[in-house]
Amino acid sequence: MFTTVVLGSDGSEGAKVAVPVASELAERYGARVVIVHVDERIPAKGGVHPVRADEEQVREDLDEQARQLVSQGIEAKLDVVEIVLGGPAHAIEDVAEREGAELIVVGRRGHSPVAGRAA
Repeated sequence: MFTTVVLGSDGSEGAKVAVPVASELAERYGARVVIVHVDERIPAKGGVHPVRADEEQVREDLDEQARQLVSQGIEAKLDVVEIVLGGPAHAIEDVAEREGAELIVVGRRGHSPVAGRAA
């Protein structure tokens, strides 16, 4: 039913709940998983800068998630997309289309450092 599952992740705790879902679907259908992380950048004096101060750590954590999926026998890779503003949804959709994914899995609502918290 599925050959490719895109797992959109910002590295947040809310996004991590989607990992077992993507993993289970990949195992069930023999699908591969493409973890997509969108590194949002903002224009500022002296160039463009990451929105997240911990961007490097987020990438390392997501790379580790990909390695864990591979260790479970699931073909997996990390695809990091850098954008200057614009939001991650379209970037995730573009990767899904390019990879021929039939399904996009994301976790609960995340909170970037510039987003407000819901009550």
